[in-house]
Amino acid sequence: MPLVNLFGSKWKLLLSALLICAVTFELDAQEQRTPPGRTTKPSKPKLGKTTNKGPRAVTAKPKIKTTAPAQTVLTQVLNRGKFKKVGETISVQSGDTLELRCRGKPVQWSVPSYLEEDDDGRLRTVQQERYGVLTLVNSTGADTGEYACYPMYCEDTDCRKEYDKAVKVFVFFPDPHELFVPSSDYYEVIQLRTNWPTVLPCQVTSPEAKVTLHREFPPVEVAVDGTEISFNVKKGFTIHRPRPYHAGALYCVASLGNLRQSSTKYMLIYVNYPMAPPSPVIQASSSSLALGENLRVSCSVVGEQNVVVEFTWEYPGQQIGRPLYTQESISPVGGGAARQQSQSILLVDEIRDVDQGTYTCTAQNLQGATSVSTTVKVVPKAKPKKP
Repeated sequence: MPLVNLFGSKWKLLLSALLICAVTFELDAQEQRTPPGRTTKPSKPKLGKTTNKGPRAVTAKPKIKTTAPAQTVLTQVLNRGKFKKVGETISVQSGDTLELRCRGKPVQWSVPSYLEEDDDGRLRTVQQERYGVLTLVNSTGADTGEYACYPMYCEDTDCRKEYDKAVKVFVFFPDPHELFVPSSDYYEVIQLRTNWPTVLPCQVTSPEAKVTLHREFPPVEVAVDGTEISFNVKKGFTIHRPRPYHAGALYCVASLGNLRQSSTKYMLIYVNYPMAPPSPVIQASSSSLALGENLRVSCSVVGEQNVVVEFTWEYPGQQIGRPLYTQESISPVGGGAARQQSQSILLVDEIRDVDQGTYTCTAQNLQGATSVSTTVKVVPKAKPKKP
């Protein structure tokens, strides 16, 4: 028994020594893994695990998708697989096919009025997923004009044109037999308005044609200086500040190679067009009259010379059919500028109770109409004083 106890005590001491060595070795290893100056922190419980707090609600922020609006681009389809971005003008030989492609979903097209009115099946527009296509077959010189693509802004089924994003191109269709865009009219009447630019639409089918302006009688060529009269190959001739001497019969002449042709005749009629609607001034001979007295209401307008002003009246006596008596006159007004006074005077003899009320004068010229009013009161006639 003593021998067994001796061996048991030795084994216990040996096991205790081995256990102490293992613990010491593990502590040294941890110190080597932890950099000097830093201490290990106790791990925090993860969300969703058993903690004193309940689970935290996480609110997802909505994602806002912003996309820059695509720029409208207009290209010409030359042939299969080949495209060309258009400039201000392009030329397509008459008889050939015009094909334009406009990026946008959806888009809307505008074409020369001739094509809109004469729907003979040559014009076709198709909307693809990302672009619109305009195709014109069997083209002629009459198809010359402006073609435009308008991107559409849509909300549900409500769509409208975005005019500020429109892309336009002027297309010429040169025709070896027609230098001018054909017209069914032998002559066209154009009104020349004072200080308003006037266009003579001598539209050619080829940008290479040379165009001049001529007067029928006396037969002379009209000078085009670029200031008083200018020429634009997409519009024609513009008279920037029409004057009476511009009136008459005019026409255009185009020449290209050995071909020379005349346009439609333009009958220019000069109208002294006012700058603004009239500004009348109304005045009654008295605002209060006794029964039996005569009333005189004047309405005057001062404006440019040779501008016609028309006057109309509204007055209380109209209700019972009282006739209208007026006097109208035109007289020059002194001063540096050539001006005139137009006047209308309404006369009411032996005023009665029914003549009491509002008198309105309306003055009208080619720019518009303006009305002014005044009120007249009728009082009993004063009794003569006894001597």
